[in-house]
Amino acid sequence: MASRGRRGGVPARDDEQRHEDRAEQQAPAPQGPVLPPPPPVDYGVFMQGSGPSSGPWWTFHHGAIQEDDPTLFQGESDPLMAESWMRETEKIFRAIRCPDEDKVTLATYMLQERADVWWSSLLRTRFEDGAVDVAWDAFVRLFRAKFVPEHIQDKMEQEFLSLTQGSMTVLEYEARFSELSKYTPHIVEDERRKTKKFVMGLKPSLRTRLVAFDHRTLEEALSAACR
Repeated sequence: MASRGRRGGVPARDDEQRHEDRAEQQAPAPQGPVLPPPPPVDYGVFMQGSGPSSGPWWTFHHGAIQEDDPTLFQGESDPLMAESWMRETEKIFRAIRCPDEDKVTLATYMLQERADVWWSSLLRTRFEDGAVDVAWDAFVRLFRAKFVPEHIQDKMEQEFLSLTQGSMTVLEYEARFSELSKYTPHIVEDERRKTKKFVMGLKPSLRTRLVAFDHRTLEEALSAACR
């Protein structure tokens, strides 16, 4: 009986060994160390270099800046060209996720001729040759005061005050609302007042639905209007 017990135990050990062998064969091959994700772009490094062949605009365009490049502004007397340049500049800032503190440096790099003379003079007389930081909002106000006549700004302000959604989609209405709101800082600096103006300009069916809620920001009101 003891002999049969020893013989019956051998196959069990053999099965266990074969199971371990198969496990080793099926085990995935060892992999190398997992590499960490690439670090975010250091915009400070990206900003290094003062010449056009090393600056961030050059990097963004992947080539030489041409005379008809829409990011150049020479100080043309047509206010529509000034507004077009500003829109194009802000669009690029969004595309490259430009930090607020770098916007003035980048934008003024693209000023030429009359516009460049204006800004260089302003730096000397009001900003101590660049020793005083200029906020982007302040630059926009100065730029428009110089290159967009007051009567044009008044016209844009009146259009904003009377703006309604009409036949526009909600997103089209919001885009026009945001564009014109730049001419009414005394209204849009108050977020709740700006939001109320947006809601009251919506189509009656949407306006009735949204006025029942106290939306505190334009983003909240826009999200509710798009549902």
